[in-house]
Amino acid sequence: MGRAPGERTAATAAFLERQRAEIVARAEDALARTHSRHYESAGAGQVHARLEVLYDHVLQALEHRDLGPAIAYGEQVAEERFAAGYDLAEVQTAFNALEEAVWTRVFSELAPAEYADALGLVSTIVGATKDALARRYVSLATDTHAPSLDLQALFAGTEGV
Repeated sequence: MGRAPGERTAATAAFLERQRAEIVARAEDALARTHSRHYESAGAGQVHARLEVLYDHVLQALEHRDLGPAIAYGEQVAEERFAAGYDLAEVQTAFNALEEAVWTRVFSELAPAEYADALGLVSTIVGATKDALARRYVSLATDTHAPSLDLQALFAGTEGV
């Protein structure tokens, strides 16, 4: 017989806490390989600290079964990174790097029967946070022309259509 939902959530949270250092390190490595101008200029220490904060929000959302603070964090990150000139794709890459690092650890450390719970919970949290980030970033970009969101290029040649 399977575990109750609360037990599955607690087991996933405990696993993620044990894997924290490895997951954050893998996410840092993945982000470094992207050679993102803004993340490279921020420096390894700042990138590490940012990934730790994001990881904290994932864990807190999981432990408290509450997406509210994670969503608020995504919106806050959008505001900060937009003001600093980051492209939306750059910021989402950092979130993706953390999520992929979780997946790697799940597949290497958990039994196949545990994959769905762990991946479903983490992907829900990170997905909701990234969605809030994107919505807020786009909202800010519509008030100020942002070169990273110049949609005119997508529609070149469609005059009169």
